[in-house]
Amino acid sequence: MKMISQLQALNVMLVLLIAVILFHLSVFCQIIPYTIVWAGKLNNVTEMRVFESVSMLICIFHISVLLLKGNYIKNKIPIKIINGILWVFVALFVLNTVGNLFAKSNFELYFFTPLTFISALLSLRILIGNKTVSVH
Repeated sequence: MKMISQLQALNVMLVLLIAVILFHLSVFCQIIPYTIVWAGKLNNVTEMRVFESVSMLICIFHISVLLLKGNYIKNKIPIKIINGILWVFVALFVLNTVGNLFAKSNFELYFFTPLTFISALLSLRILIGNKTVSVH
């Protein structure tokens, strides 16, 4: 069985994160009910807007780090710092996967649990192997 390359994993993560931002935007604009996110613990629209804004900012930051890792954005940031940040995201995805297992919402349980687990695996693949991923 052929393993997914680092570049493929990075590109899939970028697509997933853009999709997640679109999902959070849908919740933020109340197209999707906020009762199905954050383990069903949000109490009102104001609280939801704060949580969804933070989520989108974190996703944008994660996308930026992945763009740096993939050399889509030229930079002088040491690879150890970029990889360190990505390890934090691996840990967050693992913790989020566990948290989703206890969600009150079936949508969160059955959709986001596999998504965060796959994201953790993809993130590990991005980190394991070459020190940088080249898009060229």
